[in-house]
Amino acid sequence: MKRQATGVTEATGTVTAPPPRSRRALVAGSVGNFIEWYEFGVYGYFATIIAAHFFSPGGEGGAEALVRTYASFALAFFFRPLGAALFGRFGDRAGRRPALVLAVLLMTGATTLIGLLPTYATLGAAAPWLLTLLRVVQGLSAGGEFGGAVSVMTEFAPPGRRGLYGAWQSFTVALGLLGGAGVAALLATLLSSGQLHAWGWRLPFLLTLPMGLAALWLRLRLEETPSFRGERRGAHASPDASPVGPPVAPAREAVRAVALGAGRLMGWSAAGYTFLVVLPSYLQTTLNATFQQALTATVLANLGFAAAILPAGALSDRVGRRTVMVAGAVLAVLLSFPLLDLLQDPAAPTAAKGLAVVAAGAVVGLMAGPGPAMLAEMFPTRVRYTGLGLAYALSNAVFSGCAGLLITEAVERTGDIDIPAYYVAATCAVSALALATLRGDDHRRALRD
Repeated sequence: MKRQATGVTEATGTVTAPPPRSRRALVAGSVGNFIEWYEFGVYGYFATIIAAHFFSPGGEGGAEALVRTYASFALAFFFRPLGAALFGRFGDRAGRRPALVLAVLLMTGATTLIGLLPTYATLGAAAPWLLTLLRVVQGLSAGGEFGGAVSVMTEFAPPGRRGLYGAWQSFTVALGLLGGAGVAALLATLLSSGQLHAWGWRLPFLLTLPMGLAALWLRLRLEETPSFRGERRGAHASPDASPVGPPVAPAREAVRAVALGAGRLMGWSAAGYTFLVVLPSYLQTTLNATFQQALTATVLANLGFAAAILPAGALSDRVGRRTVMVAGAVLAVLLSFPLLDLLQDPAAPTAAKGLAVVAAGAVVGLMAGPGPAMLAEMFPTRVRYTGLGLAYALSNAVFSGCAGLLITEAVERTGDIDIPAYYVAATCAVSALALATLRGDDHRRALRD
C-alpha cells in the first residue's frame, strides 16, 4: 500500500505527517526552548553580577550573595513540576499549540522584565523578592515548555527518526546556552568592567523580547500533531473514555513512569548543569579564573555538547536509546574527576584544558540527544505532555536547579574543590542503573496511543 502525504504507516499504524509540516514543527517547538535556555544560561553566566546587584545590600557580592542568587535560581526550578502539571493537563486536553503559545508568552514577559528590574540599591529589600517572583514565573512557563515541545517534535517525526527529531529539543538547549554565553562574552569584550556591572548585564535579558515575538508568530502558525488529532477523534468516538490518563493503567503506574523517567534523566540534568552553566561561577570563585576565561571554558563545553546531540539522537534510532544513554552516563562517571583535576592544575596546558571541557560537554550530549525521544516513548498520547514534562521538570528541579546552590555551598563549607566531580559521578551512576531498565527495541516501536 502506498503511503499518503498524511496518513497511517502500513507497518505500525502510526499517524504520520508530511516532511514540510514535520520541519515546521521542529522550528516552532525548538524556538521556545532556545529562549528558555538562553535566559537560564545568561542568568548563570551573570550570577556573580546579579548577586552583587540583588542579593548584597552593599553591592559587594561574594560567596554568600552568590549562594542566595543560586537559591533563587533553585526556587524557580522547583516551580517547573507545577508548570509541567498545569500546562501538561491543558496541552493534553486542549492541544499542544495553545499550551506552547502561552508558555512562550510567559517566558518572554518575565525575562524581559528582569532586564528592567530595579536593583537593591534603588528598590531596597523588595528587589530580590521581585527577581525571585519573575524567576518563579519563568519556572512555571519552562515547566510547560519541555513537554509540549517534545510532544510536537516526536509526534510529527517520520518513522525511524524519532530520536533525531527529539534531539532537536536538546540541541536548542545547547544553542540557547551558547547564545547566552556568546552574548555575555561579546559584552565582556566590548564593555568595560564598570559598564558591564552598571547596565551591560541587562542587555541579554532585553534581547529576549524580539526573540519571543518571533517564537510567538511561529507557534501561532503551528498545526496540531497527527497523534493528538487521532487521539481526540478516538475520544469523541468513545464518550465513555476518560479524557485524560491511560484508560487501563492505574494511577500508580503513571506515577511510577514519571519517577522512573526522572531517574533516567538525573545524570543528564546534574552533569549538564554542572558542566554547562555552573562552571563559570565555579571557575571564578574557586579557581580564581577571570570572567573571560570562565566564559571561554563554558563556550567550549557547550560546543562539545551541541556537536554530540544530533549524532547521538540519530545513532539511538539505529542502536537504541539504552545503548547510547548508558554509554554517556558511564563516561560521565569515569571522566568527572580527571576533568576537574586537569582544570585545577595550573601547569596543565591550556589546549588540554580546552579539549577536556569539550569532551565533558560531548558526554552530556550522549545522554541529551536520545533523552527526549526516550521520554516520549514512555507515555501514551493522552498523557504524554503531562508525563514527560513532569519527569523532566522533577529531574531538573532536584538535580539542575540545586546544582549551583549545592556545589557552591558545599565547597564553601568543606573547602573540597572536588565537590562538582562527586556530584556528577554519583548522579550519573544512579542514572545509568535506571537507563539499563530500558527495552532495547523501544526505538523501533510506535508511540503509544
